[in-house]
Amino acid sequence: MPKIFIRELDNIKKMILSLGAMAEERVRLAVAAVEDKDAEAAQRVIKTDYEIDEMEVEVEEACLKVLALHQPVAVDLRFIIAVIKINNDLERIGDQAVNIAQRVAVLAKRRDVNFDFDYSHMAEKAETMLRMSLDALVNLDEDLAFKVVTLDDEVDQIQRDAYDRIKNAMKENTDKKGYMINLLLISRHLERLADHATNIAEEVIYMIEGEIIRHGNY
Repeated sequence: MPKIFIRELDNIKKMILSLGAMAEERVRLAVAAVEDKDAEAAQRVIKTDYEIDEMEVEVEEACLKVLALHQPVAVDLRFIIAVIKINNDLERIGDQAVNIAQRVAVLAKRRDVNFDFDYSHMAEKAETMLRMSLDALVNLDEDLAFKVVTLDDEVDQIQRDAYDRIKNAMKENTDKKGYMINLLLISRHLERLADHATNIAEEVIYMIEGEIIRHGNY
């Protein structure tokens, strides 16, 4: 295997891990902003979204270059394909962090509403899934990746519970529906974040085993 090919693969791995760390940090900031209704922290997440977007493009271009110049096969081809998909999921995770931050910016303006939803459990689950999926990528840990996949149903159930509780609160606070809708959207964005973490874990399994396990195919 040519040394330049090995160097380019190593560089792609470093880039995707750097992007993962960046996305994880944005999620942490967005979740902290939710807990504190911190509009300034929310704005920091929103204003730095371009950094993730730019890195996502760089990773994709690096992958396409390797495909064009080296025409990898077998394990190396699976690695490149998986990275391209993970790259997209990490960019979408950054978008979900921005979406959460945008909802916080709106909620922070309303200090007159007594109802709040505790997102700590849901956020902790979603953050844990993201961290585990990235750890599985770093260590090529198939067992850890499968654990992420199994956690997704728990986040889905928490999101359904949040929907029911906030929907009932809407009936009792008809003059505050806009506020309640923003609460609902935060739960939806956290659930989507967990979905993207699951996608990453599934791609790690594909990278290791060459098996596609999406849609419960495992």
